[in-house]
Parts: sequence; C-alpha cells; structure tokens
Amino acid sequence: MAVTASSKPSESEPEVRTTAGVLRGAREAGSAVFRGIPFAEPPVGALRFAAPRPVRGWDGVRPAVAYGPPPPQSGVLGATEDAAGDDWLTLNVWTPEPGPAAALPVMVWIPGGGYAMGDSSLPEYDAGHLAVSGTVVVTLNYRLGIEGFAQIGGAPANRGLLDQVAALRWVRDNIRGFGGDPDRVTVFGESAGGGSVAALLAMPLAAGLFHRAVAQSVPGPFFSPELAADIAAACAAELGVPPTVSGLSAVAPARLPAAGDAIHAKMGQWRERWGQITHRPIPYAPVVDGDVLPVTPWQALADGAARDIALLTGHTRDEHRLFSLIDGVLGQVTHEQADTALRTLAPGPDGARRYREAFPAASDEELYELVNADWLFRMPSLRLADAQVAGGGQAYLYELTWPAPGWGGALGACHGLDVPLVFGNLGSGRPATLIGAPPSSEAEELSARMRGSWTAFAALGDPGWPAYDAGRRLAQIFDTPSTVTVYPEEASRLLWQDHPFPALPLLAR
Repeated sequence: MAVTASSKPSESEPEVRTTAGVLRGAREAGSAVFRGIPFAEPPVGALRFAAPRPVRGWDGVRPAVAYGPPPPQSGVLGATEDAAGDDWLTLNVWTPEPGPAAALPVMVWIPGGGYAMGDSSLPEYDAGHLAVSGTVVVTLNYRLGIEGFAQIGGAPANRGLLDQVAALRWVRDNIRGFGGDPDRVTVFGESAGGGSVAALLAMPLAAGLFHRAVAQSVPGPFFSPELAADIAAACAAELGVPPTVSGLSAVAPARLPAAGDAIHAKMGQWRERWGQITHRPIPYAPVVDGDVLPVTPWQALADGAARDIALLTGHTRDEHRLFSLIDGVLGQVTHEQADTALRTLAPGPDGARRYREAFPAASDEELYELVNADWLFRMPSLRLADAQVAGGGQAYLYELTWPAPGWGGALGACHGLDVPLVFGNLGSGRPATLIGAPPSSEAEELSARMRGSWTAFAALGDPGWPAYDAGRRLAQIFDTPSTVTVYPEEASRLLWQDHPFPALPLLAR
C-alpha cells in the first residue's frame, strides 16, 4: 500500500513510525493525536467472520487525522450507519509527548454499547483531558453484533474480543513510539466495555498484553455456546440464510444489524428457551466457548488467572434507571412488573421473597430498579472484586452515588454517568446531557477526582484509596464530597453472595 504525504513533518503535524509504516497526526490542546490507525485488516471478503489479521504495511506517510468508520451496529438507540468504508478495525492515540524516551503509562479504552453498538469516534470518548495528565490514551473499535459475537458455524467464537486482543498486540508493538510504556498498559471500559475487560482478564490470548484493568459497570450475562448458537440461528432465520459463515457471508454487513434489532424487538417469543435475557433484551454477549474464553471471568479470577493484574472495578448506584426511562416505565412500574422482575432475576428459587424481606420498605418501583440493577451490573461488578481477592489478586472497589442533575434529576446516579466524569467531557456527547448545562462546579470537581484516580491507577496501580478485601469491604464512594466507607449495598451483597454468575444456558431445545 502506497501512501503519499503532502508536506514534511512539523511541530503541528507530528509523525510516528509504526511496524506498518509512518503515521502523521495533529496537535490539539497540548496533545499529539493520531486517529483512524488500522490495527488489523478490514474483516470483509475472505476475512469475514475470521480472526483478525495483521494490517499490511504502507509506503510513505499515512495521514492519521480522521477517525475510521464505525463497525456496522444496532440502530436501537439511534446509532447511524456510516457507509464511509469497511476499515472498521482502527484505533486512535492521544499522547502528550510522542517519542520513545517518554515512557508514559498507557490507557486503552474499550467502548460499551451492549456488544451491539460502539464507536470510538463519539465525542464522549475524546481523550484529550486524560492525556494532558501525562498519560497515553488509546481508543479502539471492534466488531459488534452478529459480526463480532454471534456463535456461527465455521467461525471462531468471540471475534469482537479477538479484535480487542489484536489492538492490544498493536499497542505492545507500537506504543513506545507514541511515548507510551508497553510494560504499563491499563485496559478500561464501561458496560459492554467493562464486560470485555472482564473477559480479557480470563483469556489466555490476552495474557501479558496489559498489566492493570478498570472494569466499570460489568454486565453479568455471559452466554453458553448453546444459547449463543440458538440466538444466532434466530438472527440468520430473520435473513433467510443458515447460521454459518457461508450463509451469513452472502448478506452485506450493513444488513446484519437490522436482523439483530428485529430479534431484539421480539425476544419475548423465546422466553422459555432463552430465559433471563429476554426480560432485559440482550441478544449478544461474550461466549464461554472453552477456547477463546475458557471460563467465566468470575471463575477465572477466583482461580487466580489475574492475580498479577491490579483490578479497579465498580458501578453506579442507580444502574437501571436510564433503561427504565428508555423503556418508558420510569415512575410507572406496576406491582406485576416488579413481581415479574423479581421472579425472573433474583437469585435462587426463593429470591423474590428474599428481596422483599431484605427491602421491606421498598416500593414496587424501587424493588424493580434494585433487582434489575443488581442482576445486570451492580452485583457482577462487586463479585468480580470478590473473585479477584479470592484468587490472590488485588482489587479496588468504587460506587458512584452522585445524582446526575440532567433530565431534571430523575435518573440519579445512572448507568453511563461515569463516562463523562472519567473522560472529563462534561459538555459534549450524549452522556453529557446527564451532567446538565453548564456543568456545575461540583461536576467539574468530581470529574477531576475520578480522572485523577483512574490515571493514578494506570501510572502506579493505586487509585488513592484502600484495596478491597473480604473483611473490611472498603469502597470509594464518588459523590460531593467523596468518602471511603464500607461498601454500602450490603443487603444486595448478601442476597447475591453465593451466586456464581455462570454462563447462561439454553433452557430448552
């Protein structure tokens, strides 16, 4: 591949040589920024549904000033399809000091979005505020939905996770030229990004590629191969093709997300087969296939798989309230809806009764919010810390309790609130609407505190509060003011303390 440059490098147009060729970026607000860097070949044509392949090199200087196109993705929440190209496997780098001598800590961000949406070009993921603190930050794209996570015949499982491993290998091989230290790499992500971080901790292929991990709002659902294959078969049937590489390869990539969205919309039809994931429609998740992902993250960490990797994990207090707003039930949850959620999601055969006894003063809406939040994000994140400690590793726990002032304050400390606070993008991107305009001094202060904790953890392995242990159970509570205290969700912890978060099975064949 030949790429020509229009001019010689300058201070405003920094250049870095990678294993594939020379890149030219731009200077922005004190950082050098390189966008749209390919870390693997486009996964189309003969490479469709295959493990990622190393990118081919180029001659000359390749401009790296524009984001790569997003991977095909769900339109459930209004994501738009960008037809600019199929070079989906790209990453972006912010660095305050390019050059091998800098040896700065590196943070690699994995976007969330239910394993069905996600785009590193979104304004909420601009890493300029993180980089100026003295950190090299990488954000990346990976295959989503059917392309990345469907269990289909003739294809490796968890292709989206394999893409993330390929990006981490690129970081290992190239980040020194951008001023990063390849021996101080931290992966961090939220929601499906947090679930991806948890999966990477359990994946032999990812061993040695990162040294610290931040898992924000880790989703509990991981799929068995049988469940994932059954969902893939339903998606393929929607398209009128078999659930195989040859069958799905006959369908243009841009058409696949619509098929997944159609299944998402009617998942209740499969309640007897697919179980809990039809209650909060979840058609994609990492697959515990025994190879790429040998066991669940909770089992892997308890067995000591990540004992040499420091872990920072936690969640927001009101994780599910945003989804209640999206579903149109916020403030309108009925007794029947609460009862269904409790019977479906609470752990154990008597889980619904135990929830009502544990929270005797809770309203139906509060019980609905609690059990959904606990099942989906709060308890999986807590139990990840428990598993890490049980396996001989170090974990730091947090909970974000600061109530978001946006949306009239109705959403509390909801899912996704941590993203603008960690990145410092309080006035741009969709999650910034949670902060309110203009951002308050409280929001600015809390964002600086969280950003400082994340970058300190990346640099030193210590976010600034005591490590979590099974005795004291100390957690950092992010609020105004912030405090360190015993983990506050004790009633939920006791309800879930014996739940192993297994790979979800196919209930009926």
